[in-house]
Amino acid sequence: MILLPASLPAGARRLFPGYDQPADLAVGSFVVGRLLEDGDGADLAWLCESVPEADLAAWLARHGGRRLSRRSRAFWEVVLGRPSGPAAEAASRLWPL
Repeated sequence: MILLPASLPAGARRLFPGYDQPADLAVGSFVVGRLLEDGDGADLAWLCESVPEADLAAWLARHGGRRLSRRSRAFWEVVLGRPSGPAAEAASRLWPL
């Protein structure tokens, strides 16, 4: 399980509409997936400072196949040097990029 600091940077909150309280974003896996998929340079810099690279690679291997688009998955596999988990067949059809 990935543990994140209590609060996200103000700029990253734009990726989580409808989540008003920091406690609503306590699930680290959800936050990591959203930042890896849609985060900008500042968001990713914060994530990489907050979570060790080994933990991000483990997240990719465990969840990347289902929670990232094909394009993002391929990018993070190269960056983190680790293959992602298998993509669900239905997810591949719904999320073709």
